Amino acid sequence: MTQNAQGSGVAGGESSGLDVTGQEFLAFTLGREEYGIDILKVQEIRGYEAVTRIANAPDFLKGVINLRGIIVPVVDMRIKFNLGEPTYDQFTVVIILNIGGRIVGMVVDSVSDVTTLLPSQVRAAPEMGTTFSTDFLIGLGTLEERMLILVDIDKLMSSPEMGLAEQLAA
Repeated sequence: MTQNAQGSGVAGGESSGLDVTGQEFLAFTLGREEYGIDILKVQEIRGYEAVTRIANAPDFLKGVINLRGIIVPVVDMRIKFNLGEPTYDQFTVVIILNIGGRIVGMVVDSVSDVTTLLPSQVRAAPEMGTTFSTDFLIGLGTLEERMLILVDIDKLMSSPEMGLAEQLAA
């Protein structure tokens, strides 16, 4: 029994419900920066497809898609954060998020990987005039030469400035 308990503790890569190694983040790009969001908020990743526009919606709210019978609002983060003219190509993806039981889509330039960050690899975000308010940042994740801007996607998507609270509540 002792060997078995030690063996399962050493594996580290297996999920036993108790994660003492770190937190997993889905890494994605917007413009030239790489961001990360909690993988547990991600329901699925889809290729970009045409959306149904909603009259009088803000520009960054691209519209809605029908996801297996659920009407999902789709936000283009590149437009929301003024990261230049968005292009839609084979790398453009929609990350389908589950935020407090509500489903929302987020358009990003590309998704790269899922990364596990230890608490020692996450630094506090400095106060500076970035496109994201530091209220929506968990911090900066450092991995060798990479730096991920870690976004608190719950706070961001439910913030008044996103204007999704009414749509998400509907």
